[in-house]
Amino acid sequence: MDHEFQDQVSLEIARRVAERLRASPAPLLVAQANLDRWSRQNADAPSLLGCYAEWRAILKRPVEDICATLLAETQEGRRLRQNSPFAGVLSPGEVWEIKSRLRHAAATA
Repeated sequence: MDHEFQDQVSLEIARRVAERLRASPAPLLVAQANLDRWSRQNADAPSLLGCYAEWRAILKRPVEDICATLLAETQEGRRLRQNSPFAGVLSPGEVWEIKSRLRHAAATA
């Protein structure tokens, strides 16, 4: 997959996560648990720990600010989505559907 396709996938996943965040705080619990686990697993990787700390600070903001960060179509937004702590919020089937739909759209464009 090229970077542009992966960015499109990440943005679509972020859109769905943002919808769920607006409806319920449950995705925040998933994100915090992921950050805790990843921090333990990568304790010897300062660059990853820095990224996790950045996300911890973002998760302390109001939900609309978190959603705006997730959906930012900027270089920073793309960078943050590459290490999104919201893994597991969408089911594997939902992620597959997004990738399949975007692949099909790209193939027919």
